[in-house]
Amino acid sequence: MIYLDNAGTTKVSKKVKKAMMPYLDKFFGNASSLHSVGQTARTKLDEARAMIAKSINAQPEEIYFTSGGTESDNWAIESACWLGKIKGKNHIITSAFEHHAVLNKLQEMEKAGFEVSYLPVYKNGIVKVSDLKKAITDKTCLVTIMFANNEIGTIQPIAEIGKICRKNNIIFHTDAVQAVGHTPVDVEKMNIDMLSMSAHKFHGPKGVGALYVKKNIPLKNLMHGGAQEKNRRPGTENLAGCMGMAVALADAVKNMERANKKIAKMRDMLFDSLSSIPHSVINGDRTNRLANNFNMCFEGIEGESLLLLLNDAGICASSGSACTSGSLDPSHVLLAIGLPHEVAHGSLRLTLGEDNSVGQIKYTIKQVKKIVEYLRKISPVWDSLEKGDKKHVI
Repeated sequence: MIYLDNAGTTKVSKKVKKAMMPYLDKFFGNASSLHSVGQTARTKLDEARAMIAKSINAQPEEIYFTSGGTESDNWAIESACWLGKIKGKNHIITSAFEHHAVLNKLQEMEKAGFEVSYLPVYKNGIVKVSDLKKAITDKTCLVTIMFANNEIGTIQPIAEIGKICRKNNIIFHTDAVQAVGHTPVDVEKMNIDMLSMSAHKFHGPKGVGALYVKKNIPLKNLMHGGAQEKNRRPGTENLAGCMGMAVALADAVKNMERANKKIAKMRDMLFDSLSSIPHSVINGDRTNRLANNFNMCFEGIEGESLLLLLNDAGICASSGSACTSGSLDPSHVLLAIGLPHEVAHGSLRLTLGEDNSVGQIKYTIKQVKKIVEYLRKISPVWDSLEKGDKKHVI
């Protein structure tokens, strides 16, 4: 199979697997135990924390281990809102196309009395800083805007947003699950107060992530129990997972420039070739996006049928977020950038990795063109469009 769904999850690298093995055997202790085996585990856990901190220019004590991006997002939002309530502030600013880990949590906060402003992202899939400035009020306690979109890969003006939030004394959280390990992240230079990440997006193991929290910003416990993670996140730490994440991130950062150069060339091959399909559209900005992200819509077809036929051809693809793959509704991301429902249903997301080859991409291009042509031939909707009974949207 040709795997082109790396935004959904990545394969654990051989280097990471090798690095994790000692922590399932030799260094198996509970990092909270006082005996020597436990204290050795504590030392190794601290090493992993320091490695992750270094990769985003943070301090080790600013890194809290979690189960992944969803928990990190929820924890950050809950904490910022708790602090806001104490200060008499109840306004949150976000974007219209955040991951559901953020959007669904914000819906919960709205029920709790918070007001949420949803900034538009326009056709290019990028937030305008001018819109953010206009949305800020004296009641704003949190701005949470994703670093890079999980479906269309567009990268937001994070440093500018961070600067505005710092100037207005507003906590700035970014869901950087898709960005970390794939594009440069510097929490200090970008004025980021909270940042979510997940190991399985950069060849680390599933079920482990982290939340960066700037010094002096208190956290509200989501769970209660033991004293792990500075009394803020109880539960015995997943030492093997934490070390796997640390090694994976360090390796991703080290090789980022070389990897992105190779991957972007293959992504551009996809765009250049598949843009020739009539009545198709590139979703989001063509260049200001993650190097590995390809996303297009093809009018007159259903994305689900395209995915199933690509799978039959030996290609693993996606139409959007894996977290919503069971939904029959069109992507909220594509609707947010202005695509009508009937076009948004015909989306294709291909997300590449270093393991992919030019030969695989050429084969994929051939198969996508073949399948789109086939699906249009058997589609009554496409027949109506071609006859002129309906007007083409794109």
